[in-house]
Amino acid sequence: MPIKVKRVYEKPERNDGKRILVDRLWPRGIKKTAIDVWIKDVAPSDALRNWFHHEEPKWSVFRSRYRKELAANKDAVAALRKEAKGTATLLYGAKDEAHNQAVVLAEYLKTHKPRSAAKKTAKKKKKAKKKPS
Repeated sequence: MPIKVKRVYEKPERNDGKRILVDRLWPRGIKKTAIDVWIKDVAPSDALRNWFHHEEPKWSVFRSRYRKELAANKDAVAALRKEAKGTATLLYGAKDEAHNQAVVLAEYLKTHKPRSAAKKTAKKKKKAKKKPS
């Protein structure tokens, strides 16, 4: 599942794949036809979003807190994974291209396998250990 991250105000491109908005609020001036899916439940909580306010010095703490929210929000993450099969672009409205929730979310999806995939990997490791040498 190749995942890209892009500002929602950038022009759509053919290689974007499915365009998924991951902001809690709809971006100003954007038509619904510019976005394929809106999954606002995967966005940071209002409290975390308001606390962070895209202030770069808070970035590392924001990333940590948002990852904890994602870990606790399995249904929304699963919905996003389902929509992001194939090529997908996570869209965000923030002006800062390096310090926003879509960056953290893309990292999270790459580093945290879905539960069923994690179980399969654990089973393979367990079987490998049981095989006699």
